[in-house]
Amino acid sequence: MDQVRRAESSRLRAVGKVQAQRLKHLRWGLLRRGSRIRGRVRQRVHALLTSKMATARAWELKETFFDFWKYKSVLWAGTFLDYWTERALRSRIEPMKKVARMLRVHEELILNWSRAKGEISAGTVEGLNNKIRVMTRRSYGFRTYEAMEIALYHTLGRLPEPESTHRFC
Repeated sequence: MDQVRRAESSRLRAVGKVQAQRLKHLRWGLLRRGSRIRGRVRQRVHALLTSKMATARAWELKETFFDFWKYKSVLWAGTFLDYWTERALRSRIEPMKKVARMLRVHEELILNWSRAKGEISAGTVEGLNNKIRVMTRRSYGFRTYEAMEIALYHTLGRLPEPESTHRFC
């Protein structure tokens, strides 16, 4: 969304159009979810949506995609994903086309959300990733990848750490 806004603002400023002023100071308003926009920013976003600017079309695509997470049926979620990616690919907005292509590549994995009926929590995975990141930071002095791997297994399995990570034999 922000890439689209920046590119269009730069293009309009280079041509000297007054429409570039519409995009000024709207970065955070456009990145925020539509239901959470308040005050003058809401009025400016709605005024922007009446135009035919690429930023308005990209914002509308972004907001439409939030409906995907409401689907519980894999069939309907897949249908919506196909419809949305087709719209994004036809939009002629390159960052949105890039997202659509990425969604098509990972479609089966994304549909797992619907298969699990929305009961998946990524908290466990994020916790493991954080522990791995901390262990990687701690292991910068290790000379081999195997030593880091052993230290990681010991940390994740809560095993006692060996007295030395070096082999002298």
